[in-house]
Amino acid sequence: MIERILYNGNIITLDDRLPRVSALAISGGRIVAYGSDDDVKPLALSGAVLENLGGKTVIPGLTDAHIHWQGTARALHEVNVFEVPDRQTAAARVAERAAKAPPGGWITGHGWFQDIWPDKAFPTAADLDAAAPHHPVYLRAKSGHAGWVNSAALRRCGITADTPDPDGGEIVRDAGGQPTGLLLENAMTLVARHIPEPSVEQIADEMLAAQQAALASGLTGFHDYDEPSCLAALQILRQRGELGLRAVKNINKRWLQAALDSGLRWGFGDDWIRIGGLKIFADGALGPRTASMIEPYEGEPDNFGIITVEKEEMAELVSRASAAGLPSTIHAIGDRAVHDVLDVYEVVRQEEAARGVLSGQRRHRIEHVQLIHPDDAGRLAQLEVIASMQPIHATSDYVMSDRYWGARSQWAYNARLQLDRGAVVAFGSDSPVDAFEPLKGIHAAVTRQRADGSPGPDGWYPALRLTVDEALRGFTLGPAYAAGMEDRLGKLAPGFLADLVVLDRDLYTIAPAEILQVQICGTMVGGVWRFGGV
Repeated sequence: MIERILYNGNIITLDDRLPRVSALAISGGRIVAYGSDDDVKPLALSGAVLENLGGKTVIPGLTDAHIHWQGTARALHEVNVFEVPDRQTAAARVAERAAKAPPGGWITGHGWFQDIWPDKAFPTAADLDAAAPHHPVYLRAKSGHAGWVNSAALRRCGITADTPDPDGGEIVRDAGGQPTGLLLENAMTLVARHIPEPSVEQIADEMLAAQQAALASGLTGFHDYDEPSCLAALQILRQRGELGLRAVKNINKRWLQAALDSGLRWGFGDDWIRIGGLKIFADGALGPRTASMIEPYEGEPDNFGIITVEKEEMAELVSRASAAGLPSTIHAIGDRAVHDVLDVYEVVRQEEAARGVLSGQRRHRIEHVQLIHPDDAGRLAQLEVIASMQPIHATSDYVMSDRYWGARSQWAYNARLQLDRGAVVAFGSDSPVDAFEPLKGIHAAVTRQRADGSPGPDGWYPALRLTVDEALRGFTLGPAYAAGMEDRLGKLAPGFLADLVVLDRDLYTIAPAEILQVQICGTMVGGVWRFGGV
């Protein structure tokens, strides 16, 4: 029996058979019919709810294809140092939290970004010591690839001049060899492992506030890259009947053996929580200049970045995962890292072909693809590797990209290139690195501008701008394909899940600058209004 009919709408289906309709019929959490009001309204029987959209625009539910969901939820409860204008502001916020916290307890936060500070210099422990002399402090950089700690944290964790750098990481030191309080890449774990973890129940509680904000932004699902505790918390929300977003949970490298031992394969689960692929970090990030580069950073002739997992180890991990039914999803930001990951996938694709495994059965991904060498430009499409990219990173990072990558930036943050070469593109935010609101990502993709209009009316490298349709598909059909759910997610068509977003205006007809003013009127997941309505 049809449970709900939405009518009198401007419904963008992303179904090529019928791209725009005015009405949808919904039953059992799925769309069962679509078309004109005259076609669909007569299907209503006794008990069906008819809702008048009043001409509002409806789009398929939006999925963030790369998010750190537990980290996003946690950040709402930490000291907010997101893009603070200088180190003094960060220290002041730490001092405010320290005044209320019991002595000896950890103070954590996320989001500082030294490149927007007046001196653009990395912070040190001394910048925090007066703010919190009796509390260990750990503040993660916006990129997530650097940690800033105070002297109390260095002492608590036993980090001294004699502490060796871990593989794939660096303890930044002063001229005398003493730790400065800045930790890069894998060196962050020297502190992070000492910070008490919240219980799974606490994590689940923290997720509820993040979920409501996500639904209010038009998100109906996400692909997560956090630890197994995130999966456990999501299951608790599911058991409580409080889970309102669809989640694809990827498996980080150190948990691969446990996953293989348990027999987990890609797609295990259901339409609410399902297993994705193996997650590996190939390199660092642009912010701390640890992304792995073919040529050095501009002005830093000795800096080629940091390789966090050697190519040989990466190949062995991807091969093992593929043989066991898991695709891989590999973080690669610098052009050297992207090149190495493509080399690994090329070898593994040959192994898969020898076993009779089709490329669609192992939907490998590269996360970020922030800078690609022109010689590698078409290799993702050739190898049928998904480009999982974050349009908002281009507008967040363009000043830094121009400074440290120079003319190479024409090949950076370039989803246009991957689409033109025929690669599948899936868009996300990398939250809490950047805001998870998908309309901000669509605006960035279409305009290549920040909210204030910088760097100018044409945007940064304007030839790389996408159409609204391309950007929307990147947040719908792309993630659906990456999850193996393209037969039921990403479109509004019969048989597809009733995940949709109601907007107060049509993204296709408004001026691109107006995208940031679009209001989310309602978000439906599985045929249930989870935020607002009509």
